Amino acid sequence: MVDKVIATPAALELIAFLKTKHGPGLMFHQSGGCCDNSAANCYLLGEITMGAGDVLLGQIGGCAFYIGKAQYDYWKHTQLIIDVVDGSGGDFSLETPEGKGFLTRSRVFTAEELQALQGLKQAD
Repeated sequence: MVDKVIATPAALELIAFLKTKHGPGLMFHQSGGCCDNSAANCYLLGEITMGAGDVLLGQIGGCAFYIGKAQYDYWKHTQLIIDVVDGSGGDFSLETPEGKGFLTRSRVFTAEELQALQGLKQAD
């Protein structure tokens, strides 16, 4: 199974902390880069509305992770790797008051992984 989005141990630890502080109902959306940079932002469920213009990439730390369709079209050949850095991330993200920021890294899928993903897409 090829995951389109994964999280580092540091990111998973911060997600667990945020769940303890805010409750289990959290979600992520990969920002397109306007006023909140191009960052993975963490929100309370229902805080933002997902629609036809958003793609569910998978889950990290038990939380759904979305990206806008236009941005996904550019990044669909990459795996997003969510990490944590000291400092602020997206201005609207739940981790910002903690002095932390989720950081999105990426790597290009191998030919074999892309083939596996194409098989998954056809099965969806």
